[in-house]
Amino acid sequence: MTLPLMDTRDFLAFTLASPLSLPQQYHFHLGDHTQVDILDTGVIVFTPLTATATAKKDIVLSCAVHGNETAPIEICNQLIKSLLSETIITQHRLLFLIGNPSSILNKTRFLEENMNRLFSGAHSKGQGLVNAERIRAKALEKYVADFFNNGVSGSQRIHYDLHTAIRPSKHEKFAIYPYRPGRAFSGEQMMFLAACGVDTILFHHEPTTTFSYYSSEHFKADAFTVELGKVMPFGENDMTRFEDTHKMLTALITQDVVKLPDYNSASLNLYKVSRSINKSADDFAFSFANDAPNFSQFNQGETLATEAGTEIKVQQEVEAIVFPNAKVPIGQRTVLCLVPAPNEDVQ
Repeated sequence: MTLPLMDTRDFLAFTLASPLSLPQQYHFHLGDHTQVDILDTGVIVFTPLTATATAKKDIVLSCAVHGNETAPIEICNQLIKSLLSETIITQHRLLFLIGNPSSILNKTRFLEENMNRLFSGAHSKGQGLVNAERIRAKALEKYVADFFNNGVSGSQRIHYDLHTAIRPSKHEKFAIYPYRPGRAFSGEQMMFLAACGVDTILFHHEPTTTFSYYSSEHFKADAFTVELGKVMPFGENDMTRFEDTHKMLTALITQDVVKLPDYNSASLNLYKVSRSINKSADDFAFSFANDAPNFSQFNQGETLATEAGTEIKVQQEVEAIVFPNAKVPIGQRTVLCLVPAPNEDVQ
């Protein structure tokens, strides 16, 4: 099975040919420099054979946690193809995850349940492991745990969970920095993202069940949910819009140290999550237009939504909104509200 993969170097096609599972794991070498381990469908690890005990990086790049978010899938597949073709050689341990192959084939965000709300053990709570997304989320957690736990002591742990957003955004590319109590935010990481073209950062305010929070909380990784634009079908992404992202991820993989400018908050749009609004009744409805872009701003006292005869109003002087979705099940988040964040603890 590795021979057809090495004929095309197309890991996405290899994954989609066996979307549920592989008949076996595969292990091989690229020259005398890299070991490749295909552990499951959509799960591939690259390990430098010359790695020493000196601290380097353990890097996770995940995509397709939502199967219709195609640009990150294409970016990761391009990087994997370059690695398999030996046109680039990784200097660090590297794990790629194609999160939900079945939903890619189905051309939908998910099959039964939003996978990015199923991490940190949420997959096994409530109704338990009753669908494919829950089973896959548990498996992905284990692959990340094994990868980080088997790394060299002292290595920097990084996880970029790559997405695209359902609706357009006033800031096209942005990243969510998971809640990390007791740890300062990394200025170096934010400058790396800025060099990727991701010039907007959202500091989260509480624990979540996202994939990036799982890596941040459980393994103290520098982890982000990275939104690279708007959802588009395969073949309709303008890949020139991701050149900076591709270039910087290539540098991250192939260079011992990526040279970056010093942290400068003026080069970034910084927000923090002031609150999340959860749905508690079937008649929940937003008061703004369905096509309102992410980061649309509203003034104190304006009505954001109505529910069960109650108006939900803007609480701060100005609040921006991101990820509005009124169609979620009762109990789930409908929108995040944001305020400027000029004074976060950044080191």
